Amino acid sequence: MAGGKETPRQKMVGMMYLVLTALLALNVSKAILDAFISIEENIQRSNESEYFRGDAKRMELQGVASSGENAEKAVRAKNMLMMIDQIDSAAALRINEIDALKLEILKASGEEITKIGSDQILLEKKNPRTPLIPWKMNLNKVNGQDKYDESMRIMFGDNIKTPQGKGLVMWENYHQFKTFLCNKVANYESIDGDNSYHFKTPDIREFKDQKGLNAKFQSEVLKGNVNPSDREVLFKIYSSMSKNERYTVNDVTGVHWLGKTFDHSPVVASIASLSSLQKEILAARADAVSHLFERVGGGEYSFNKIIALAYGPELVAKGETINVEVLMAAYDTDIQPSVTMNGATVPDVAFGKGKISIPASRGGDLNLNGTISITNKHGVKKLLPWSKNVKVIQPMGTISIPAYNILYKGYNNVLQASVSGYDQSELRGENVVITQNGNSWIAKPMSASRDCSISIYGKSSLTNRTVNLGSVKYRVSRLPKPDLQLGGSKDGDKLPPSTKKIIVKFPIEVPLDAPFEILEWSVEFVNTGVLPIKGTGDELSPAALSLFRQLPAGKIVEIRAKVLNVAREIVVVKSSFIK
Repeated sequence: MAGGKETPRQKMVGMMYLVLTALLALNVSKAILDAFISIEENIQRSNESEYFRGDAKRMELQGVASSGENAEKAVRAKNMLMMIDQIDSAAALRINEIDALKLEILKASGEEITKIGSDQILLEKKNPRTPLIPWKMNLNKVNGQDKYDESMRIMFGDNIKTPQGKGLVMWENYHQFKTFLCNKVANYESIDGDNSYHFKTPDIREFKDQKGLNAKFQSEVLKGNVNPSDREVLFKIYSSMSKNERYTVNDVTGVHWLGKTFDHSPVVASIASLSSLQKEILAARADAVSHLFERVGGGEYSFNKIIALAYGPELVAKGETINVEVLMAAYDTDIQPSVTMNGATVPDVAFGKGKISIPASRGGDLNLNGTISITNKHGVKKLLPWSKNVKVIQPMGTISIPAYNILYKGYNNVLQASVSGYDQSELRGENVVITQNGNSWIAKPMSASRDCSISIYGKSSLTNRTVNLGSVKYRVSRLPKPDLQLGGSKDGDKLPPSTKKIIVKFPIEVPLDAPFEILEWSVEFVNTGVLPIKGTGDELSPAALSLFRQLPAGKIVEIRAKVLNVAREIVVVKSSFIK
């Protein structure tokens, strides 16, 4: 542009290019600053969400603590609230420390921070009742958005490798809060006092990636006595607040995180980075509070199934009073108990109960005893003794059916019959067809019947005498509705990426074994505008799978199937899956 041989026109064109380049650079810089302002606004909203996420559980605990319904639970809630108070006090110190750094950076940059209002940088006063909520700021009102000297001086001084000053103090306090929070979650006495959990939180500041951090952290967990139910949330809190302390930046090794983050960082970027640290503190606090709430709200043991049980005498004489105790028993279908009898393990354990089958080889009293144990939420095994006295008499007959007192239409209901005092047994029914199948019996109710009764007879091959030993009345019902699954995914699960197999079967809690024939199926893409796809058989078409792959995340796919059950009834089932 400045060459002696250039014409005036060439010099003018060169000057225009130079001005254009400068303008483009200014536009790019302005766009970057606007992006940081937008990021800060989003982080401020997230900070409030994380605060209220933790506070919602805190308020629930306060309700439990003040409730008179369960005194033991109220005491546990009060103890958890005391721990949460300590956590909130420590978190508030860190939030306010970071807020003070923000204000110091803004003040050092020449910004007005004494006024508060919708047209100011500080939008509203801090509420002393919510010290965990950071200052709300409007960074659009910052005049020197691109200044960076002040942030560098305050956050790390003049050396990116060896930071000093308030930024370094904040950095160390941040790590101390992480240690404090993990110790609060992991160190305590179990509710029943049978176990004491302890863990010394490590100070890991150098790791290759998340996998490497996990390996180092798990190694430390194994050195302590950490409750298995605490390990997941413990690592979640620790990893969310863990950062490498040293980096290589532009071929410079050993750069401290503070230097990497705040070196030549514009004011608005520095504020956003500090707000991000506040979000991590609030998120970790919310995770810890939610986990402490579970120790009170869920109780010592987990239950997801309830059954009714009635206990009474096995034998009474005519005219005697019959005393029966009726109760509800709860159990966890995912955690079955361990049962022993006379020192031997009982192998048949299901539906929260151990089933024991032994021959009554002699008359009189038979004493059975053993133990039953189950693991609680904190990994502690609770062992209790049990005993049962059985009076063996003769003759008597029994009928047992896995599905309790219900017979299903069109289904081969399997019955097992046994009698004592006779060498043969026989079942006869009313409104039901009964056929013998080996050692069992098959009962098929009449199609129009609503109930039926089955009688058990004992027969002696020596005397050829047959005696009615009793009868049982059963309700007759249609087969329950099955579940529709796609591969191994159930209703409400995520849509499997490639599975095309449609499976229709009874849920695990229905003790029936019957196949279903899929006649036809349809797939509806909810709120997408995509037309439904139909087909036959038990496999989705390639067209349906192709649309699955194109579907945006979060969309719902509803699959319906028309099936034929063993009773030759046509049933329509459906399930929804989330992409």
